[in-house]
Order: sequence, then C-alpha cells, then structure tokens
Amino acid sequence: QRRVYRTTTHVPQELGQIMDSETFEKSRLYQLDKSTFSFWSGLYSEVEGTMILLCGGIPFLWNLSGQISGRAGFGPEYEIVQSLVFLLLATLFSALTGLPWSLYNTFVIEEKHGFNQQTLGFFFKDAIKKFIVTQCILLPVTSLLLYIIKIGGDYFFIYAWLFTLVVSLVLVTIYADYIAPLFDKFIPLPEGELKQQIETMAKSIDFPLTKVYVVEGSKRSSHSNAYFYGFFKNKRIVLFDTLLEDYSALNKEPAEGEDGENEEKKSKTKNKKQGCKNEEVLAVLGHELGHWKLGHTIKNIIISQMNSFLCFFLFAVLIGRKELFAAFGFYDTQPTLIGLMIIFQFIFSPYNEILSFCLTVLSRRFEFQADAFAKELGKAKDLYAALIKLNKDNLGFPVSDWIFSMWHYSHPPLLERLQALKDAKQE
Repeated sequence: QRRVYRTTTHVPQELGQIMDSETFEKSRLYQLDKSTFSFWSGLYSEVEGTMILLCGGIPFLWNLSGQISGRAGFGPEYEIVQSLVFLLLATLFSALTGLPWSLYNTFVIEEKHGFNQQTLGFFFKDAIKKFIVTQCILLPVTSLLLYIIKIGGDYFFIYAWLFTLVVSLVLVTIYADYIAPLFDKFIPLPEGELKQQIETMAKSIDFPLTKVYVVEGSKRSSHSNAYFYGFFKNKRIVLFDTLLEDYSALNKEPAEGEDGENEEKKSKTKNKKQGCKNEEVLAVLGHELGHWKLGHTIKNIIISQMNSFLCFFLFAVLIGRKELFAAFGFYDTQPTLIGLMIIFQFIFSPYNEILSFCLTVLSRRFEFQADAFAKELGKAKDLYAALIKLNKDNLGFPVSDWIFSMWHYSHPPLLERLQALKDAKQE
C-alpha cells in the first residue's frame, strides 16, 4: 500500500472526472504520512508489548499493586481491590506511553494537512477528562465482573456474559445523552428546510425519529461524520457540523471580538469551503438509515454477543490451566483479572484477527446494501456527489492495493461504491 502511495503520483484516467490533481496530491501525501506514522507507532507498540512480556512487566505490576493495596489495609485476600489498582496503573502507563504518539499525530500530521483544530491546552484537558471518565466506568464494571466470576460457580460464564450484555446496552443507551456531551457540544438542529426534509424521510421509512442534533466536531477536527443511536421508539440522529455546508464553523468568517484561541482555530482552516449541501446530507442519512432498515445494527449486536458468549465459555474452559499463568510469570497465584488478560488478549489473538477480517468483509457487504437502499429512495445522484465531496474533504486516497483494501477497509473503496451507484445516477 505504501508503494501505491509513493508511485501513484498522477490522477488515474478513471478518476479524472472525480478528483482534481491538487486534491489527489494532497490526499496522497496525507495518507503517506499516516502510513509512516502507523508503521512506527505499531512497531513501537509491538516492541513495548514484547519487552513487557520478556521482562516480567505484568507480574511486577501485579506485585506492585499488591504492595499499594496492602499499605491501604487490603491484604492478599482482597483480590478485587488489588485487581482495580493493577488496572488503574496499567491504563495510566498505557496513557502515558501513548501520549507522545497522540501528540505527534494531532499536532504534526493532522496539523500539517489542515485537519487539527485543537490547541495544546484543549488537547490535555480533553485527555485528562477522557481518562477520568474511562476510570469511572471501567473500575466499577470490572469489579462487578470479577465478583460475578468469583461467586458464579460452574456456570459463571453465563452470568458474566449476561452482565457484559447489560452493561453494553446501558452504555449504548446513555453514551450520547450523558457521556458524549462531556466532551462535545450538542445542539438541536435549527428549524428549517433540512430538519423538515430529515423528518419527512425518516417518516417515509417508519424510522422512529425523536430528535436531530448537530455536534460541534469542528473544535477538534475538520473530519466529518454522522450517526444515529437509541433503542426501540427513541431514535436520534447526530450530524457533525463539519458535514453541513450551511452550519459548519469552518466555512464562516471569524466574528469581531472573538478571543485569540478561536481566531487561531479559524486561521488554521483558511476558511476552506467544506461540507455537503442539504440534498447530499439527506443522501448520506438515507445510507445511514438503510443500516437500520436492513437490520444491520441488530445483526452486528447479535454477532458481537455470540462472540462474547463463546469467549467467556472458552475462558471458563481455560482458566484452570496453571501452565497458562506460569508462562506469564504467575507461579503461585492465578488472579482472575490476569487470567482474563492472558486469555482474551493473548490466547485469543489469532482468533480475533480472523474474526476481524470476517467482520470487515461483512461490513463492506452492509455498506453496499445501505448504498442500494439510498438508491431506492431516489438519492443515488446526491449520494454519488456526497461520497466524492466527503472523500475530498477527508483527503481519502481513492487508489488502494487490493490485499490491503480487503484486509483493512471496513468500507468499500470509493470507486467501487461509485460504480454501484453510477447506473442509477445516469438514469
């Protein structure tokens, strides 16, 4: 794939009507930089993980956690307390070692190519807030899961699976209402033509829409997105302001009297026109609602829970194998949390790669089906234009090595999607 980025320096003939040479070159250089970053950060991650295993980092951190919890008055019999200290230290270590990479990605690569809208202060404030919120969710959930495994008896894996199912459903339900607003500003889409058109389209396919929000994504990045969430008769649509040509802050001149931070953010974008027209936004939403209408969301949940149940069942089979713990430096104890880490993170690693590939293949099939659904709504022409515009706004490179694409792209390549829409567009 890197060879494709390096050698494809001119717009291929089949892309001549889709992409101008300037945008093509920008996207090529952006993806080449991202590829280089991905290689080095991935290599570092592999080296770090290998060194932790070879140097006994996991048992060292577990013993350190025991010492800390012991000083607080919790002896070895309080395994869950020690597990939570271990988890806190492990996530803190991961956050600190990943920080330089995140800073480089945001303030060098994304900044260089015009996507970053964050200041350094905002970045650190956001990172700290994200860490705290994650711990507030992770630690209580983990403690309850470990307790269930401890008292669950021979069929603990069933109870553990049911618990994780409930937790995942609760998190999906509350995420957009209570967690996401901690990081981004959500405002109702103002009354007007676009909102009326969205409500009309939702009604035409019996989508139980209750609210439409615009999220201020432009304060972080100029990348764009849209999604829906909610269960049963309480569905909501969220549009990133960067998706909307008429609402994006990136398309507006700075108002007089704005503070220095906002002026700095505006100057980065150079008022580059971006986003989609109302008809194109409707076409994108037609695609997203196609996922709902065709049951893709439910199918993904079912697949995820079947996989979760299988993993807990295999965990129950393997957890008693002392040689697994001994291989990772635990000769005298078999902590439940460490067993979860060994089995889910390491033993299941080959299986997870195969599963990931299968889900990627399925995802691409779903994307084609959702495009076809938007086509049936009469949105083929507008979706065709929106896909080109979004690819340009996000500097997506439309040429890919077929093996790389097959393994990594959860969405079909741009040309394949456009070809599927082309006939209907011409009609």
